[in-house]
Amino acid sequence: MSAGGKQVGPTVSQMLAEARRRFAEGGVSDPATDARVLLAGLLGLSTTEMLTHGAEPIAADTAGIIEAAIGRRLAHEPVHRILGEREFYGLPLSLSAETLEPRPDTEILVDTMLPYLRKLAATEGNIHILDMGTGTGAICLALLYECPQASGVGIDISDDALRTARANAQRNGLQDRFEAIQSSWFENIDGAFHVIVSNPPYIASSIVHDLAPEVTKFDPVAALDGGEDGLDAYRAIAKDAKGFMRPNGLIGLEIGYDQRRHVTAVFEACGFKLLECVKDYGHNDRVLVFSLAD
Repeated sequence: MSAGGKQVGPTVSQMLAEARRRFAEGGVSDPATDARVLLAGLLGLSTTEMLTHGAEPIAADTAGIIEAAIGRRLAHEPVHRILGEREFYGLPLSLSAETLEPRPDTEILVDTMLPYLRKLAATEGNIHILDMGTGTGAICLALLYECPQASGVGIDISDDALRTARANAQRNGLQDRFEAIQSSWFENIDGAFHVIVSNPPYIASSIVHDLAPEVTKFDPVAALDGGEDGLDAYRAIAKDAKGFMRPNGLIGLEIGYDQRRHVTAVFEACGFKLLECVKDYGHNDRVLVFSLAD
């Protein structure tokens, strides 16, 4: 079919139904959501616009792009990897090959740390944040966006991740308060910070490759593999953090669902005390907050 000489494909509603059907048949865990998010992203439409534009035909070349994207999702590539971006705490963030795709559970770390940041800002004025293993910059940038008195440093060992984090800071107007530094943990870091945050690699090496193919094939292994027992990163942070903290400083960490006791023991052995443990949406322990022990 053609309109004004331009090849026209199916309507938005037809393409959405087709994607949903193929995802369901292909075993995608949430076919309706994935179909809606994928098409909305590719067409540049909001969820509401997907409904109001349902009867509109899609240009044949655009339909071809959507067909290719459907095939990629059926090959286990996550929707947001296909789109190249994901929203985190209301901020649009670009993804790249060496960045972990930010998860909703990680927003709990931001939710948890914001009251502490605001309290510190009320007494200290300007505050300084260190985000260890920054990846896309998600955690640090969300905290900076919500707390105008804060500035932050994001460290990562990956050049690709650091480029992505800098671009995301620029994209969200936070470049003047965010610095990305290549560093293996504290190796290239100077100064003292009010808050240290991290969503480090915390999966035991032996089970990394047993994860869903959406994770193992598309998330960087370096952002997942926490060593033999999953605790290597926590040990690295706990061992040296004291030398980079203000006396009233705090550490906020994302952890695996079964790691509360082990991570707490690691930090207590290095002179910290647990202030708070917060559960995720599945009622699993997900965030720990530490301060220096008295």
